[in-house]
Amino acid sequence: MKLGVVGLPNVGKSTLFNAITKNSIPSENYPFCTIEPNVGIVAVPDERLTVLGEMYNTKKITPAIIEFVDIAGLVKGASKGEGLGNKFLSHIREVDAIVHVVRCFDNSNITHVDGSVNPVRDIEVINLELILADLETVTKRLEKAEKLFKTGNKDSLAEVEILRKLKDVLENEKPVRSYDANEEEKELIKSFFLITSKPVIYCANISDDNIAVDEDNIEYVRQVKEFAKSENAKSVVVCARFEEELCGLSEEEAELFKEELGLKETGLSKLIVAGYDLLGLISYLTAGEKEVRAWTISKGTKAPQAAGKIHTDFERGFIKAEIVSYEDIVEAGNFLKAKEKGKVRMEGKEYVVKDGDVILFKFNV
Repeated sequence: MKLGVVGLPNVGKSTLFNAITKNSIPSENYPFCTIEPNVGIVAVPDERLTVLGEMYNTKKITPAIIEFVDIAGLVKGASKGEGLGNKFLSHIREVDAIVHVVRCFDNSNITHVDGSVNPVRDIEVINLELILADLETVTKRLEKAEKLFKTGNKDSLAEVEILRKLKDVLENEKPVRSYDANEEEKELIKSFFLITSKPVIYCANISDDNIAVDEDNIEYVRQVKEFAKSENAKSVVVCARFEEELCGLSEEEAELFKEELGLKETGLSKLIVAGYDLLGLISYLTAGEKEVRAWTISKGTKAPQAAGKIHTDFERGFIKAEIVSYEDIVEAGNFLKAKEKGKVRMEGKEYVVKDGDVILFKFNV
């Protein structure tokens, strides 16, 4: 999973990125300090791996990973060359979903590019730039498709029709994801690599003072949540500064700090849960003395295709899969005991893998 982190200058975007990736990226108080996109590979926290690691006395634990891309240069007028211009386009087109960081704190020492804090206005500024970038792409593509159709290429008719619809959506300043496409149209839209077709997580960045405050009592946060709801998008609340502070602590210190404030999870955990949910992803597990590992797949993936995530040979030569749920193997104490209790199932090619399945694949090539 690759998430692109966007936001106006001085909203806490780079601070959040520093925190969740534990990378040292400049986040000084001036626009465009992040010149090139920075990439951070983040391990997905999963306590199931630790438990299985102890059970199997494993040599290696490999969690699932998420790639965060810090995308620079998005300001009002970016699609027309303002700020860093549209350098962000190629980087943002490659991500699976967008994490849109929104400033939800007042601080006179941190200037706002528009002079005041207004979460909905800020969201709309970024969204409009992405819409304008997509409109340019769609307009150019439509011109080519219409020329092809006029030459007698009937295959281009479907493309012309959907591009006209998308152009209308974008000209009304709506994102492509707001268009209710049928299955055939969805496949075509996917091939256009449009930015506003990507799902979004709106990330409300609050001040340290509001960490222990009920989210629904923070006016700026309420505005972000309402906007996200109107788009059927996800929203999470984080304090980037607090997340950055946690990075400098040991695991034990971080846990104590969280306990003092009554926090159950970090901003990173919230983002991961929202990202997995948004993209319809789950994790299955493999376990042994050599390695315990989590594998990320889409909901609805069948056993052979899940096996293919490990190696193409596993999918090609798939015979069957021995499967036990994480809960059952933990309750039994180990794989053999789970088998004795009849908790291990033999599944074939039509089995749909579930989150937390511990799987041993049988294959022959």
